[in-house]
Amino acid sequence: MAALERSPGGVRLTMKVGFDLTDVALGASISHAGCCLTVVAIREDGYDLDVSNETLQVTNLNTWEIGTQVNLERALKIGDELGGHIVSGHVDGLGELVSVTQDGDSYRLKFRAPAPLHRFIAPKGSVALDGISLTVNEVEGDLFGVNIIPHTWHYTTLSQTKVGGHVNLEVDRLARYAARWFETEPGAQPNL
Repeated sequence: MAALERSPGGVRLTMKVGFDLTDVALGASISHAGCCLTVVAIREDGYDLDVSNETLQVTNLNTWEIGTQVNLERALKIGDELGGHIVSGHVDGLGELVSVTQDGDSYRLKFRAPAPLHRFIAPKGSVALDGISLTVNEVEGDLFGVNIIPHTWHYTTLSQTKVGGHVNLEVDRLARYAARWFETEPGAQPNL
């Protein structure tokens, strides 16, 4: 991030990027650490974003400073390859990093999910952490673990997250809709 301007209505961020901006249009949606944000101005080497107070309350964007590195992902276009899980860039809350353990060349990270989000996380299900689509290895109460391969460790911001730090957490959208259906459908009870 190159610049940050706070106001009572939110924050204006200026992002400096290392990719070609010729096909980035005003109004484009780009995921920033898992938060889908709208481009409101285009510059020669980056663009500006407006961040609402709601987004600042639900995500870790309120901790960003000038120089913060951010995972970026462009919006999916019809016909693009689907690699990984389908995520929307709608952050549900913050996950807390509890531990990091090296496992061969990979890293095992354990996170704590806040209530009630922890109920949407299942073994071999999916989550997005700071916009990184991952498979859940194990779940125990409000704790869940993921395995990070060397490529992901070196090319994302997960390696910079310290124990006790927070990441933007997006839970699996199918789990969210299934839970809502059970809450609202008369007589619906999951078979446990």
